[in-house]
Amino acid sequence: MTDQVDSTIGFRPDQLEGFRIGVTSDRRSADLIDAFVRRGAQVVHAPTIRMANASSDEPVIADTRAIIDARPDVLLATTAYGVRRWFEVADAAGLGDELLCALGRTAILVRGPKARGGIRAAGLDDVGMSAEETTESLIDEVLATHPPGLTVAVQLHGYLPPEALDRLRDAHDRVLTVEPYRWIDPDLTDERVDRLIEAACTGGLDCITFTSAPAVHALLMAAEARGRYDDLVDAMRGPVVAATVGPVTSAPLVAAGITPLQPDRFRMGAMIRQVCEHLEDTRVIRLETQHGPVALRGSVVEVRGRRVALPPVALSILRPLVHARGSVVARDRLAAGMPGTADEHALEVALSRLRQTLAVPGLISTVVKRGYRIDV
Repeated sequence: MTDQVDSTIGFRPDQLEGFRIGVTSDRRSADLIDAFVRRGAQVVHAPTIRMANASSDEPVIADTRAIIDARPDVLLATTAYGVRRWFEVADAAGLGDELLCALGRTAILVRGPKARGGIRAAGLDDVGMSAEETTESLIDEVLATHPPGLTVAVQLHGYLPPEALDRLRDAHDRVLTVEPYRWIDPDLTDERVDRLIEAACTGGLDCITFTSAPAVHALLMAAEARGRYDDLVDAMRGPVVAATVGPVTSAPLVAAGITPLQPDRFRMGAMIRQVCEHLEDTRVIRLETQHGPVALRGSVVEVRGRRVALPPVALSILRPLVHARGSVVARDRLAAGMPGTADEHALEVALSRLRQTLAVPGLISTVVKRGYRIDV
């Protein structure tokens, strides 16, 4: 089964105009970025962790030989990419037919529909799927439906807690593994992660998307190393939506006290749709004023039939004013929320430029000795 990344249902090229979305994935990131850009979003791409094939195929070949010799009773297939990569390496080493033969009578359990597709593409079939499309629930299935004392093979998927395999080893005589690919940390010279963290912490992002739990862990660890962990977590608890493809990816966010946006169907296409709907439904702030309707959508303000893109400083001023809905916002609060220098002179200069950009005289009114307000 393939993942429908994009859908024309409900699609509009301006659907995400004004919104800024961070993409942390490496593999298939081009598809994800394209889906958001085609809807008008600005995208900040910062792969926090990368998928890489083993530097040498020899360990994969050695593991494959061991699995062929063992003719396992059960095989756990966790990812479509891992299955495909495994059989590609086996074929290149002249072991493809032997591997198929060795697995011909093996009870194959798959983590989800994509892993099932990989197994069927290899010419095999499975006997069942995990209930929650997680490796942990796949192991639950083996322990619940198969007697102890078996030989179990596991296709690793780049990130698996060691205790998960310990559960199998406690119940079965022999547990074999093969790791066709692995996760690696980003290049330390890659500044994109720094830019994403800074943007999230300073109001420069509306959403961050995650397609794997390791990507979440890597971003949080990167923020901690830069002294921005609390700032990043606070941002994702508030103005920055954290969106994931499913519960496994969501788990480290939940552990950090963040409630992520998560689709019912654990697929990238479903996540894209949910992000679009959520940002449109909950992150467009509309306000009726004495000068006509105003709508703030991300970094774009709609005023008098025009959509005006705002730079970060102007946005840092207009956003709290719109959220206040006509109430006065103190000068020191506005100044403190500005990126960079936070003094009242800088605020006055930035406010003057914002008024010129909006070109609606009187929309932002001055309340002497107190601050500013939107004229509602």
